[in-house]
Amino acid sequence: MSLALGTAARPRLSAGAMEALAGWALMLPATIAFLAMLLLPTLATVLLAFTDYELGAAAPAWIGLANFADMLTDRGLRTSARNTLAYVGIVAPASVLGGLGLALLVEAGARGRAFFRAVFFLPVVSLSVAMASAWQYLLHPTIGPLNAELRALGLPTPFWLSSSDTVLLSLAAIGIWENIGFTMVLFMAGLTAIPRELYAAAAVDGARGAWDRFRLVTWPLLGPTTLFVVVISLVRALRVFDTVAVLTQGGPNKASEVLLWTMYQEGFTYLRLGYSAAITLVFLVVVLALMALQTRVLDRRVHYG
Repeated sequence: MSLALGTAARPRLSAGAMEALAGWALMLPATIAFLAMLLLPTLATVLLAFTDYELGAAAPAWIGLANFADMLTDRGLRTSARNTLAYVGIVAPASVLGGLGLALLVEAGARGRAFFRAVFFLPVVSLSVAMASAWQYLLHPTIGPLNAELRALGLPTPFWLSSSDTVLLSLAAIGIWENIGFTMVLFMAGLTAIPRELYAAAAVDGARGAWDRFRLVTWPLLGPTTLFVVVISLVRALRVFDTVAVLTQGGPNKASEVLLWTMYQEGFTYLRLGYSAAITLVFLVVVLALMALQTRVLDRRVHYG
């Protein structure tokens, strides 16, 4: 009798509460991973940016804004920032425009769409280090196929990765090759979402040529996709690191040194983790500010269907 009363008196969770508990249980692994791999390291970076911490040294001391003041007089950092801006200024626009052009060409073709998607997307899914090694061979000044072809044509054979005049352009060309397939696939997804009836309606209204159809239908309706592609291309170009680490290590004469390589050098070569964290923090702020400004400016011209 008492056992039955105890069982009846035990509170039971409602269906809504059970569903909520199940949801929290499913979220728990992702939440732990987010805290351990993203949020906590970010907070640690913010704190280290205001210290003089060096790897292997004694406990760090709080130095306030001293690291940021040092950045203003760091000539090497100014050089890497200038190189990064030049790299982004070449790679991001070329990746967007090239990806759009390839997407239009592939979509216009009657056959082979899947083949061309795979071919152009291959650099995106390939290992960056392996592809950089392949480019190192292709651009080699003596045994590289590119210079061999130039010699056969009687043209000059530059030291692509060993000359201060050509190294950043060479890295930018590799960056465009890496990114253009990614932007092409994104634009193809946007093109697929455009209703075919709109092209028929535009033809009835007098849009006979390919340029008229692109200007009046395709480009306005690709606005959301273009906004996303521009932001992603900018971020991908800003975080260039693998090709620099494998091919040039920032040389020659710092002609290819970029911000992420400078962060790596300061943190893991010179062991100045506090200063490296300060550079990282400024880099993140600049990236977020550029993305916010870009999104705000472009969003006003985007047509959302």
